[in-house]
Parts: sequence; C-alpha cells; structure tokens
Amino acid sequence: MSSAIDYGEFEEGRHVNYWDLDRAIRRELRRIYAADEFEWAEPRLAEFGDVVGHTIADNADYVDDHGPELESYDKHGDVVNRVRYPAELLETERLAYDRGIVADAFEAPPGRDEPMPLAHNLAMQYLLSYADPGFDCPVAMTAGAALVLEKFDDGSLADYYEALTSRDYEEVIEGAMFLTEKQGGSDVGATETRAEYDEEADRWRLTGEKWFCSNIDAEGTLALARTEGAPEGTDGLSMFLVPHADPDAADGPWTKGDRLENGPLDPDAVNEQRYRRLKDKLGTISVPTGEVELEGAKAYLVGEEERGFKEMTEMLNLERLSNAAASCGIMGRALLESKIHAANREAFGETIDQYPLMREDLVDMAVDHEAATAFVFEAARLFSERERAERGADTEADAEDAYRLMRLLIPVAKLRTARMAVDTASYAMEIQGGNGYVDDFVTNRLLREAQVLPIWEGTENILSLDVLRALEREDAHEPFREAVEERLASVTHPALTDAAETVEAEFHDLETALVTLAGEDADYAQLSAKRLAHYVFDVFTAALLLAEAQAKIEDGEGRLALVATRFVANELEDREARGITSGDRFPLEAFDAVVRYEAISVEDLEAAPTV
Repeated sequence: MSSAIDYGEFEEGRHVNYWDLDRAIRRELRRIYAADEFEWAEPRLAEFGDVVGHTIADNADYVDDHGPELESYDKHGDVVNRVRYPAELLETERLAYDRGIVADAFEAPPGRDEPMPLAHNLAMQYLLSYADPGFDCPVAMTAGAALVLEKFDDGSLADYYEALTSRDYEEVIEGAMFLTEKQGGSDVGATETRAEYDEEADRWRLTGEKWFCSNIDAEGTLALARTEGAPEGTDGLSMFLVPHADPDAADGPWTKGDRLENGPLDPDAVNEQRYRRLKDKLGTISVPTGEVELEGAKAYLVGEEERGFKEMTEMLNLERLSNAAASCGIMGRALLESKIHAANREAFGETIDQYPLMREDLVDMAVDHEAATAFVFEAARLFSERERAERGADTEADAEDAYRLMRLLIPVAKLRTARMAVDTASYAMEIQGGNGYVDDFVTNRLLREAQVLPIWEGTENILSLDVLRALEREDAHEPFREAVEERLASVTHPALTDAAETVEAEFHDLETALVTLAGEDADYAQLSAKRLAHYVFDVFTAALLLAEAQAKIEDGEGRLALVATRFVANELEDREARGITSGDRFPLEAFDAVVRYEAISVEDLEAAPTV
C-alpha cells in the first residue's frame, strides 16, 4: 500500500510531478487500460507529469501575462494576418507534441505495435490542464481534426492527417474548429457561410464570417458551410478543411517547422481570410481566439456534401471529453494548491488543515475530484472502445453498445465536470485568502480558465437537451440500466451495502423519472432535462465508485470505500436536519485517508467512520 502524502513538504503546487501526486488518475488509467498499455504508458505519463509540473507550469503563468498577439496590418496598411507567439508558449507546444500527446492515439508509438486508446490522449490532456488548460484547447482540436480525417477523408488529405498526428514537433500542424457565427451561436443550423466550387482553381471557396474561432491561425481548421442549393438547417451543411496557408502557394501543409524556420507567412501566401481581431478574454490566454472573415478562402471538402454536421458531431464527442478531462485537471490542481496551503498556513497556533471546517472542505473537494475523474475516464473508456471497434479491433455489436452508452455519458460528463471545476477553483481561491484573488497566485488563473468550460462545446442547457436526444434516439437508457445494475450487483462488502442500497433506490427513482418524461410533452421534458442530466451523473458515478471500491477491497485496500460512501451521502442521501443531528464525524476521522491518501486495510475499514 502507498504511504500518505505529507503536503507540508511542498511550498506550492508547482515544481512537482503531477502524475506522482494524483493517485486518482493513476487508479483510473490502471483500470481502463489493458495491462500492456498501462505498462507502456506509466513511465511516459510520469515523465510528462514532471515536465508539466515544472517547465509548462512556469510557462503558463508567463503566457497568461504575455499571450499571443495579432498583427492585422503591416506598416503599409496591407493585411498580414500574423499571430505572434511568445517563446514560452512555443516551448510548451514542443514539449507536448514531441511526447505524442496527439500522435500516440493515432499511430503506433515507439515500443508498441498499435496506437494507444484515445483515452491516453485525454489522460495527457488531463495532466496538461494542471498547468495550461488554454493550450489544451489546440491540443484537443488537433486530435479532433485528426479523428474527423481518419473517419471521413478519402485519402486526398493524407498530408494534413499525417501532420496533425506527427510526433515530430517541426512536422506538426494544429487543428481548429470554426463553428460559431454571430447570428447562430448554439443554433448551428443558422450558419450563413457559403461554399462555392471554383472550376478554374479546382477548389472550393468559402465566404462568410466566423465569430468565435479558437486557434485562429491553425493549418488544419475544419469549418461548416452551405453549398449552393443545399437545404436550410443542419441538414444542408458540409464540412471543409480550410488551411491557414494558401494551398496553391505552399508546398503541402504549413507546419510548425516552416513557421519556426521562415517566420510568418508572406501576406500573399495566406489563404483568402482576414483575422479581424483577437478576443479580449477572461482566461485561456494561451490560445488565440478571434473573428475570421472568409473571403473566398480555398478549402477541401471533407467527406460527403450535406453531411458536415453529422461528421462534426464525431469531433464534438472528443472535444466534449477533452473539456471534461481539462475540468478534472483544473480540479486536481486547485485541490493540490489547497492541500499544500492548508498544510502550511498557520492560524491561531495550528496549520489550518487541523480545523474541522477546513477538513470537511478538503475531504469533499477530494471526493468531488475523484468522482469526476472516475466518470470522465469511464466515458473515455467507452469512447476508446467504440473507436477501436470501428478500426476493426472489436465486433460491430461492441461498437454499437459502447456508442449508445457513451452518447449519454459524454454530454453529462462535460455538463457536470465543467460546473464542478468552476466551483472547486472558486473555493480553492477562498482557501488561499486574499492571495488567491491576486494575479501572482495561480488560483486566480485557475478560476478564469475554468469559467469558459461550461461554455465551450455546448452550454449546460444545450447538453441537457442532448441527453434527451440520446435517450430518445439511441435508446441509451438500455445500456445505462445494464451498466448500473452490473456494478451494483458486484458490491457485496458490508462497508458498502448501505450505500449500495441507497444507490439502488435512487436508480429505481431515476428509472421512474425516465418513464415519466417519456410520457410527457416536449416542453416538460426540456424543463426537466438539466435535473435529469445531473441525476444520471450522480447515480452512475455512485455505482461506478462502489464497484471500484469493492474491487479494491478484494485487493486488500479499503480507502476508496470511504470516497465512494461519502459521494453517495453527499449526492444521494436525504439527511435529517441537514445532517446536524446525525453525529457524523466523517471528515475528521477520514481526513488522512481521503485527503492524504493514507492506506486503509480491509480490517481497518470495518472500524472506519461511516458517513
């Protein structure tokens, strides 16, 4: 069993190894990876966690104050469309891409015969987001663009796919997704950008305005547009790859190496688009986000005409999981900073982690973080399983089952963890006191970075409606029921049975809610959608944690049982007088186990505090 972590040994949550200190992600990846995958990945994730905790963490704070800048015009007034990046951000890019943060999930990395599961890309994004969630946005979109080309390109864009998935930084291009338009927002069907085929140039040309474009000068940008004669709404949209460089002026994709060697493109070599301005954002400064006018920009059709929205949803599934992984990474860093501060800050003669209220706060922050991480990486496991099945490694039946359940879990994962990240970062700032509100301390940035997560890739309302669609169109309740029942059936240890009974009762109530909504009109179903999505998260996460705790008990470890039962108590139990009359001393008695990862044997578990 691992020894407890003494957070008083650290000054702050940097210049440390995030992989070593985050036993939750280590546990979840060991669970969802095949044994050979974890054996290969563990030393590489440990090395990446060290790089993120040292160099990238320092770079991120510098870039937050000195982010990318847009040079729209040169001194003669000519449009140049140049984004200038600080050297620290370029160093972070190299450290991430050279370590295969995208490549390893698409092409067999050194030492393996097959690619790693896409969950590995998400695990690296999780660690990256301990330091720089803003830069995680380009990483996520690069993986998303690669996935789209893998699925839908006929081979004509092989050069772009190879550059998106390169593990040599100088050969890399990044992806982007230009989706939002001023009049549309979440209503993607309102897209006004038009695509016309230029017979003379033998190219598609896009004309229109994209309003919120992150990674504005990416070479592997995917955009939606409507071809001539196509119907209105999402059914009429097609997907295009729109390079930053004019494809007729550049010899293949304009890679990172080209930029480093030659500097920004000559204005005449930039594709026909104008970057109006960069948004003055609250956070995520490390990714340049701006407004783009497409002025007959040359583009390549991806897949089939009028199937662009369906193709884009494949990218959105991965993007939403990336958002959720980033949320968990921010929660992990906020929790780490809080643990270290509480173990060092003295008030009234004691470090503040000795006081009951602080102990309760840290226990529940830790439980939230572990619950979010478990849910997200279970969804990532299903996503990886489905993608491997489509690549031919599993049966079509396995792919279908995984797809139906992941279609329910992915919007729920993004919806819930984004809100949890905001709440956790906010409270971490409060634990730091006045320093937490000051730009010199990282919690200030963590909260600013977290605040975009409920907005990116669909707001909570939009995601709640997507949950309804998954239940209605995919019959996702069927694999959901099977997954919950299977996990609850595995729980047998006496320390877990009360919590399991609570979850089972709530699960039956949730099923009643699903039946009720199926018989109601659309307005009432939509009115209930957000509550339903959170209910799904609570019940599924509780069953998942209990099943994991049971497996750990069978291996002689009892700590996770405390985490699981606390989650059930916090999210699913009705507590008389709000728990004040219960005599519950769980945060005081379980503090070392939950917060400091102190080992609990199965024998000790029988005498451990109950919630």
